[in-house]
Amino acid sequence: MKKIKLGIIGGGGDSLIGILHRIAARMWDRYEITGGVFNPDFELNKKYAQQFGVDLSRVYPDFDTFVALESQKPKDQKIEVVSVLTPNALHFPMAKKLLENKFHVICEKPLTTNHKDAIELERLQKKNGTVFAVTYTYTGYPIVRHMKHLLSQGHLGKVQKVDIQYYQGWINSVIHDPEKRKGVWRLNPKVAGISSCIGDIGTHAFHMLEYLTGLEVTELLADLNTLYDHNPLDVDGTVLIRLNNNAKGVIRTSQIASGEENNLSVAIYGQKGAFKWEQENPNLLYQLSDSEPRKVIKPGNTYCSDFANDGTKLPAGHPEGIFDAMGNIYKGVAKAISEQKYFDGEFPTLYQGKRGILFIEKVVESHKEGNIWKSL
Repeated sequence: MKKIKLGIIGGGGDSLIGILHRIAARMWDRYEITGGVFNPDFELNKKYAQQFGVDLSRVYPDFDTFVALESQKPKDQKIEVVSVLTPNALHFPMAKKLLENKFHVICEKPLTTNHKDAIELERLQKKNGTVFAVTYTYTGYPIVRHMKHLLSQGHLGKVQKVDIQYYQGWINSVIHDPEKRKGVWRLNPKVAGISSCIGDIGTHAFHMLEYLTGLEVTELLADLNTLYDHNPLDVDGTVLIRLNNNAKGVIRTSQIASGEENNLSVAIYGQKGAFKWEQENPNLLYQLSDSEPRKVIKPGNTYCSDFANDGTKLPAGHPEGIFDAMGNIYKGVAKAISEQKYFDGEFPTLYQGKRGILFIEKVVESHKEGNIWKSL
């Protein structure tokens, strides 16, 4: 099968996001990293391209030149899909221009910095019939996909309660020093948008909730914490939610939870039992019941769903991790671009990215207006 020509914007150097996307793109042998703009400094851009094994003739001095010159190439030579790995404020203008020029897009989250821009991207995508994925990475874990399958088959019965937590501690080391804060783009409203914690990790928790349950949040009430009056963006927050099946729940997020690393944890309670999962131990899904001992479900086994097994690369007992999860999302996008059949939920869509930015806006509105309920 002919490999899909992939361009990358951003992600140069040793950034985690850049490494994650590059490895993911190569994982299933579906893509060829053909060109891009890895850094705004052209000399560094070329240096990184050489490290990544990219032909320097396809490395461009800036994004506009990239789009202009790649758009002129014959169809069999042109880059087909572009990964946007830049800070938040650049997602919309870059994705918009890519869609206008009929590129497929893989975009880091949050999709945009406001809901209005997300609606415009959705309009352009539908107009041009392009594939658009938003990389909520954790939905790529095989056992998460199996949990989604089990929930869709009614294994827990009606969902009654959800509790999603995403705790990190890394901002605690900089938040107490105003000078250090200046060097963190996620705390800069001009770059990050209207939120830090909710925009960065809260959207992961929100998307995971809707992805797994198939339900949508209809209302929310938020209480955020900036820690200091002169720090404009939230670094901690709690959000009460109401779902469209009348269930209720909570999303708890923090970037100042001292000692926490990347603690995304999921608890979904239904009439018949519950599921619990932790990102830091991603191969273990716990199934709870009032009448039976707790079960442990692991990937790579014959009892797993076709959806889970399609993204499983290793035999049972061999751990898979974050690179594998992102690789599965890239695999789903490749299927869509190649017009192959793919599973529902194989990659997060632009619509789900749009839901994510709506969630951010309503959380911030709820907090600013006195911690009141807001409708989605």
